[in-house]
Amino acid sequence: MNKNITDVKGFKCWGAHTGVKSMKRDLAIIYSEVPCVAAATYTLNKVVAEPLKLTKKHLLNRRAQVLICNAGNANACTGKQGMRGAVAMAKTAAKMLNLPVEDVIIASTGLIGEPFPTEDIVGGIKENIPKLTSRGEAGSFVANAILTTDTFAKEGFVNLTLDKKDVSMAGIAKGSGMIHPNMGTMLAFIVSDVNIEGTLLDETVRECVRDSFNLITIDGDTSTNDMAAVMCNGMAGNDKIDSKDHPSYQPFKEKLLELMLHLAKLIVSDGEGASKFIQYTVKNARNEKTARKLVRAISSSILVKTAMFGRDPNWGRIICACGNAGVHFNYKKADLFIGDPNNQVKVLEKGKPQPYDRNFIKKLLREAHIHVVLDLHSGDAEVIGYGSDLTTDYVLFNSVYTT
Repeated sequence: MNKNITDVKGFKCWGAHTGVKSMKRDLAIIYSEVPCVAAATYTLNKVVAEPLKLTKKHLLNRRAQVLICNAGNANACTGKQGMRGAVAMAKTAAKMLNLPVEDVIIASTGLIGEPFPTEDIVGGIKENIPKLTSRGEAGSFVANAILTTDTFAKEGFVNLTLDKKDVSMAGIAKGSGMIHPNMGTMLAFIVSDVNIEGTLLDETVRECVRDSFNLITIDGDTSTNDMAAVMCNGMAGNDKIDSKDHPSYQPFKEKLLELMLHLAKLIVSDGEGASKFIQYTVKNARNEKTARKLVRAISSSILVKTAMFGRDPNWGRIICACGNAGVHFNYKKADLFIGDPNNQVKVLEKGKPQPYDRNFIKKLLREAHIHVVLDLHSGDAEVIGYGSDLTTDYVLFNSVYTT
């Protein structure tokens, strides 16, 4: 069995079925034996789900000890009834675990606008908190309990040595459709036994989210419930990381980013109806902000996505998307390549179209993994993002989502 949340010192978890989803696990609980420093990023959608409103309030002190997530109902656009449900979840968990209610993180995922089934979920919390365990199978249970339209559970584990102490990090995520994060993404929960200062963790989480979850897209929709949360309980016993100058800071940040990127790529690979995983690289840009906006513009372009699905070598759509990105873009300096690193075709050089074998590119576009590289020759910044194609299966699936 691969390592998971249960292999991080001091963490227990459980995933259970409460009845909100038919015959599937729909309640996830992640608990630390000791209080954690915690940080999260949230959706920038102007419509915010009730559990996120509560969690934002709770995490003002950058402290948490338990995270509870239900699947099957987003608890969004539910007003006072939904907020009462979110509060009931937090109060129930706090009472059972003898914690301050502010130490409870709440998340939800599922259908928007449905009345929140408070009684079922609170009953599930009461029934399942006593089952919290560090046994390995619990990690799989909790990873499956947060899924909605996903076709597989998304898990990851990394470790490193700091001050001769073994430090572990594990995470789970969910996301398949309504993916165009601009904060954290869908739902991603990461736990670690690293000893780190709370304000520094908050800043680090935001930076790592920016370079991982915020560089993926499936369908261009930022959800009402998107959140990425990180809890660190310090039980590894390493010397406390209290500044970016601390010798352990950079190794820790690199591993956190590695884990977030792993989870982000799993989300893209599970895009609703997707048949292709596409890596977009913008290099030699004047700055990272420009490169990031260009990556987002290309990867979220409906015309680019449909061309990828149809294996249409219409590279002009990529350049067109760049022109709509809202940043300085001089296509007359740009080179554009399509294909993986071992089989790249240059279709544009310094703004001049290059002769190419159309059938050969169509063959490259049949692959499940596709690389697109845009070289701007304007600086030294590079950003890599990830996306999927837009298929007829996506349209069919989402046309009957609730029925």
